[in-house]
Amino acid sequence: MKTYIRRREKNDNLVVLFGAWGTDENVFVPFCNDEFDFILFYNYSADQALVLPEMKTYKKITLIGWSLGVWAAEYLTPSTGIIPDVTIAVNGTPVPFDDRYGIPAGSFEKSLESLDEDSMDKFYCRMFGNRRTYNLNSEKAPHRTPKSLHVEMRWLYNRIMEQKDPGFRWDYAVTSKSDRIFPSENVIKYWNTERRTRQIIVPYPHYMFYKWNSYVDFISFVEKQAGRRAVRRQLQASSIRGL
Repeated sequence: MKTYIRRREKNDNLVVLFGAWGTDENVFVPFCNDEFDFILFYNYSADQALVLPEMKTYKKITLIGWSLGVWAAEYLTPSTGIIPDVTIAVNGTPVPFDDRYGIPAGSFEKSLESLDEDSMDKFYCRMFGNRRTYNLNSEKAPHRTPKSLHVEMRWLYNRIMEQKDPGFRWDYAVTSKSDRIFPSENVIKYWNTERRTRQIIVPYPHYMFYKWNSYVDFISFVEKQAGRRAVRRQLQASSIRGL
């Protein structure tokens, strides 16, 4: 596994992000600024050691898991010693290879067998939503070799098939209706079973971070949207009790 770290001594806000399979820092660094420290974990494989900086004292630590990074956050966070204040799952579930709640296992196995440069180009196009959006955000595209992708995919597949029952606390789940990687109906179905998690459904593609200027803006959006939904539910409940 690889680690990207960005720190500023004055910052008391930390964002920790577990990236998706097939990504690198190019996908995530454009949304960093000097308002917060940032730790990114990506390119998961057995021959990559976990690297962590000496931890500072932060007022707020937000953990984001994106795509297969939702599973990776559950699997790896205990070994990091990081204790987040807020957790956000984006377009993924803790059971990523599942016919009901994730990507059907048969589809993933087929992708594993046919992995090459052409198939990866098509994958990244679906990740960004379509060819036009992919081209417009070409500077955010990963720079990975097919070999490294295959090694990572095989490691993830083996670990996920051995996984224990999910037990991580997710405060929010952001799910895209237009996701072309994870079947959105499966993701929505999973988070509907998790009553402690507030789910926010958005009309964006699998990779949605480019919709905001920074991770702070994205986190603020999530917290505000979840707050509005909670207020609506309270008003609806009050209205029903008043009937």
